[in-house]
Amino acid sequence: MEAGGLEWLLVPVQQLVSWGASGAMVFGGVVPYIPQYRDIRRTQNAEGFSTYVCLVLLVANILRILFWFGRHFESPLLWQSIIMIITMLLMLKLCTEVRVSNELNIKRRSFAAADSKDEEIKAPPKRSYLDFDLNYFWHWSKFTDYVQCVLTFTGVTGYITYLWLDSSLFVETLGFLAVFTEAMLGVPQLYRNYQNRSTEGMSVKMVLMWTSGDTFKTVYFILNQAPFQFSICGLLQVFVDIAILLQVYLYSYYPQKPVPHTAHPASTKAL
Repeated sequence: MEAGGLEWLLVPVQQLVSWGASGAMVFGGVVPYIPQYRDIRRTQNAEGFSTYVCLVLLVANILRILFWFGRHFESPLLWQSIIMIITMLLMLKLCTEVRVSNELNIKRRSFAAADSKDEEIKAPPKRSYLDFDLNYFWHWSKFTDYVQCVLTFTGVTGYITYLWLDSSLFVETLGFLAVFTEAMLGVPQLYRNYQNRSTEGMSVKMVLMWTSGDTFKTVYFILNQAPFQFSICGLLQVFVDIAILLQVYLYSYYPQKPVPHTAHPASTKAL
């Protein structure tokens, strides 16, 4: 009788835990970007955040959704990808607006300071997605250019996936590329910090949430027997997060002078 009563109690508890874990998987991935988003809005400065993080996550989650068509995995992981794509587009929109606004402010100040027409500083040409200039890839002046690029990538990869959907080798490779790309999420930020010899402008809360979220996610993959690609790349992602946290410690307690860079069109400012 007691065993039956305990079983009656454990079943709903297990169900609640399962729902909680699923909810954490769906929405937990976007939580780290909330403090970064708020910091950018508050300071009106997006220089400390690498928009290539958005590129990595957009590519990874689009590929993961396409992988689902070839090999169905748990629904929370699918919804996580959809929510993440929306979040990254919102981050890109904010970063683009802030960067363009700052450039315009600088231009107006220079124009107001000019004493003659000869000293007037002309605005640089707008960078458009349709220009296909690799020097300014992912550093365009309009949010719509990013949307066009994402839609083009989705259309091309979606068509290729449709043609090769019956190939198990292609599907497994697609799944590996999806999670491996996501595992490289922190690399642009890691590289940017290394170049600047500083983590100023980067939200430490974001990286801490990355680390805790990626650890939880990796454990979730292992316990729920997700495709092996997910578990391996989850571990790699945790290692990258830890490396960024080490940068925070090193550059805070042992500040270094930034390495001077020569100005050229492909400047790492685009990162």
